[in-house]
Amino acid sequence: MRIKFFFFILVLFLLGLGGMLVYLLSGRSSLYLYVLEGLIGFILIYLIVFYNKIVKPMNTIGSGMELLREQDFSSRLSQVGQYEADRIVNIFNRMMEQLKNERLRMREQNHFLDLLIQASPMGVIILTMDDEVSQLNPMAVKMLGVRMEEALAKRLDQMDSPLAAELSAIPKDETAVLRLNDANIYKCTHSTFIDRGFKHPFFLIERMTEEVMRAEKRAYEKVIRMIAHEVNNTTAGITSTLDTVEQALSTEDDMEDICDVMRVCTERCFSMSRFITRFANVVKIPEPSLVPVRLNELVAMCKRFMEGMCNDRNIELHLECDPEVGMVRMDASLLEQVLVNIIKNAAESIEGDTGENGKQGEIIVRTAAPASVEVVDNGPGISKETEAKLFSPFFSTKPNGQGIGLVFIREVLSRHGCTFSLRTCNDGLTRFRILFP
Repeated sequence: MRIKFFFFILVLFLLGLGGMLVYLLSGRSSLYLYVLEGLIGFILIYLIVFYNKIVKPMNTIGSGMELLREQDFSSRLSQVGQYEADRIVNIFNRMMEQLKNERLRMREQNHFLDLLIQASPMGVIILTMDDEVSQLNPMAVKMLGVRMEEALAKRLDQMDSPLAAELSAIPKDETAVLRLNDANIYKCTHSTFIDRGFKHPFFLIERMTEEVMRAEKRAYEKVIRMIAHEVNNTTAGITSTLDTVEQALSTEDDMEDICDVMRVCTERCFSMSRFITRFANVVKIPEPSLVPVRLNELVAMCKRFMEGMCNDRNIELHLECDPEVGMVRMDASLLEQVLVNIIKNAAESIEGDTGENGKQGEIIVRTAAPASVEVVDNGPGISKETEAKLFSPFFSTKPNGQGIGLVFIREVLSRHGCTFSLRTCNDGLTRFRILFP
């Protein structure tokens, strides 16, 4: 019950008591009646003053509780002119000031963290307790290769992104290094943070591609130079000796077979020299000279150049050009070699029975606005285990492959600032996608 209710009961009790006393003293002197009535009036006035002294501070403190419940930390209580109540008011006002400053500090920290996350060179993906994406920064969007609206409120394993699929397989509180089919290498950490008493999972994604590529390049440059130096010096001496011996024996009788063997050995030495030279050429890729080039014309020229090889293999080579694609800054000679290598790899991967149209396979070279190229083939596809190794130096799926073709492609496209990927999609088609900056 409220204090006001008890106060009214007390007033009624005193009025009843006063009325009873007036009734009992009604036969006596009127002086007693006046004194009694004055005493009752004084008590009533005193009670009213006492009530205001108690209830007003209580109402003030109650208003403060309402402000606190509504989290209005900017308002303050006024003093009521009562020592005990004013002490409570002062303490309350100091508490509200501290809460206001703490809220302001938290807002500033949260704003700073939001800016830091948005500008971070690391990808940040925050999930709900149902493992659905609730927030991700621009770098994470770029790494995933999807649009923001395609990622929000979705589970990672529901996205059409190789990186998202790999992230969903990382256990909590663990870190993994992922090497994907776009030659990118990521260090990914799956952890949790506490918000309002609940744990929320998140991912930190650090792109390590440049550092790893530089380390790989330093390693294979050193190996290639050393091997090339030793092989070329050795083959030069051997071919010179073989040539001298062949010339000396050619004047003798019955030495034709030996001379043929000498010539075969010489040719093998030259072949080995050419073989190692191709490795050395990967190290000597020139810096691209960027000039505006019509992408559709370049792709059409590469298609015409590779038609002969595809026809020999019973492979249909189609070209689909988007007329909206215009000029693209590139080094035409380097990009031409890249596209030729990609089409050649696609053609070599196609095998199997001849189709209904008499063709063994199909390759489609497609351009799309604003500036991208896609080479699609219906070959046997690439396994998940192979995808992670595709752009590694000296790795090849071909029996006699040297493992330098995709390294050359990776180097050229990286120097052009392109993003690219090579993978077999859910429809069974293998796609090599190149997106120009």
